Amino acid sequence: MVQRRLPRPSELAPLLRPAPFIRDATERRLSRAASIADLRRIARRRTPRAVFDYTDGAADGELSLKRARDAFDRVEFSPTVLRDVSEVDTGRDVLGQRSTLPFAFGPTGFTRMMNHEGERAVAAVAQEVGIPYALSTMGTTTIEDVAAAAPGARKWFQLYLWRDRSVAKDLVQRAADAGYDTLMLTVDTPVGGARLRDVHNGLTIPPALSLKTFVDGALHPNWWANLLTTEPLAFASLESTDGTVADLINRVFDPALTMDDVDWLRGTWPGKLVIKGIQSVDDARRVVDAGADAVLLSNHGGRQLDRAPVPLELVPPVVDAVGDRAEVWVDTGITHGADIVAAIAFGARTALIGRAYLYGLMAGGQQGVRKAVEILAGEIVRTMQLLGVNSVDELRPSHVRLRSNG
Repeated sequence: MVQRRLPRPSELAPLLRPAPFIRDATERRLSRAASIADLRRIARRRTPRAVFDYTDGAADGELSLKRARDAFDRVEFSPTVLRDVSEVDTGRDVLGQRSTLPFAFGPTGFTRMMNHEGERAVAAVAQEVGIPYALSTMGTTTIEDVAAAAPGARKWFQLYLWRDRSVAKDLVQRAADAGYDTLMLTVDTPVGGARLRDVHNGLTIPPALSLKTFVDGALHPNWWANLLTTEPLAFASLESTDGTVADLINRVFDPALTMDDVDWLRGTWPGKLVIKGIQSVDDARRVVDAGADAVLLSNHGGRQLDRAPVPLELVPPVVDAVGDRAEVWVDTGITHGADIVAAIAFGARTALIGRAYLYGLMAGGQQGVRKAVEILAGEIVRTMQLLGVNSVDELRPSHVRLRSNG
């Protein structure tokens, strides 16, 4: 028989301590997020449906994105125990310069639509933590303004080639003049992907105030207030911006992009050259033969060709084919620090994230981006410690494998 008694007041006191109140509303909101999935849920509540879906969605049936995430779900680690992992080095040399973490902020279009702080906030966090930031041609802050917002950040510029090559040449020169050290040419957009969520939501650039968006706006007044009281929302590097994103791609960017253009850029751009959107071993060989310093294995976050190859699965064969001549990077489907550790173990030099930091941006502006980095960094360190490795450079294919679909 259990004997019961009344607790003494001294025993109750430690249990009745109230949690400290966080005065800052954004900090209070972000304090409840322990994962990128948590940031995604907060972002979904705080932004209009069309804006969230623009970030969250992919092309057609979204199979490419689902398969990319499923690949990371199939990762199985092989840890080594009885190792001193009291200290862990998360740094990595990427194209000759040190990054404090084995990932970078990938290029994303229309970033100030997610949150009015936009690219400036992302670049500022990159500067704080010491990782690279890639500005998109379809960004909403100019090349020069991003450079001014984060003068100490390592900055890359992602380029789409225009039908009018003189415009592209001007952008490349502006990036060089502003101190961007790496040019990232995207080659997987001969036409725009069928992003059905955008079509169903009626998303246009700039957003149109229809009855549907007006009602949605009433549920997200802070987002609309920020949109209407800050600088006009527009693509910083595009003059023609009416219509859907797919309309813009089809109207402005060149579907006749070939290896001759890669050769032209290699002869024009003085810095490092990365080719983004590589989805086969043969194409990786071709662009490395043409002088690319790195290849980014990517299916555009699943936003272009549905049923495209899974980037993570391409890492080992591409590393075997060109890894002795160029760096191999990977993106798409990364939502956890363990995903990044797995990609590095398979042979990638670094990983690029997009949606993960955009969820943070939507959830809390610059503070939210910082929170996303804190979450991923903590997961990277913990995963490495549980694997029994002390540095990113110690990660090997022997630490990881992909389980079968069964």
